[in-house]
Amino acid sequence: MDNYSQEIQNIQKRNQTLLDEFRGALENANLATKTVKTHIENIDFFSIFLIRYLPLSKLDETQPVDVQRFLAEWYPNKTTWASPYNTKSYMSSFRKFFKFLRENGKFDIEVENEIKKMLKENKKIFLDAVDFGDDW
Repeated sequence: MDNYSQEIQNIQKRNQTLLDEFRGALENANLATKTVKTHIENIDFFSIFLIRYLPLSKLDETQPVDVQRFLAEWYPNKTTWASPYNTKSYMSSFRKFFKFLRENGKFDIEVENEIKKMLKENKKIFLDAVDFGDDW
């Protein structure tokens, strides 16, 4: 196995550990099973985007521009399930996930605040990117 492939595997393990911890925190908060599943699937899918399209990027090193690029460009253009409803779901998952990381000492509060601000300021852009109206 080459070094790049090994690094990808290491990142995937690291991300999976974070997802498992996040799942535990959501379950401990007594969220509905369906809600927990949705948040985990959303963040897991984002982690795939990070690895494939922003090489060697890790969940706990995410920057606001990564989330913005995902919601405004990649997700609307690369998925078949992109919709305003699902975009709002992703936005909620991002807020919860980065708050969880910060509360557990794994994410900088300033970056978390920048992500929350970016999500709020760009909500219309993200929703417009997936609102295909009657064009279909």
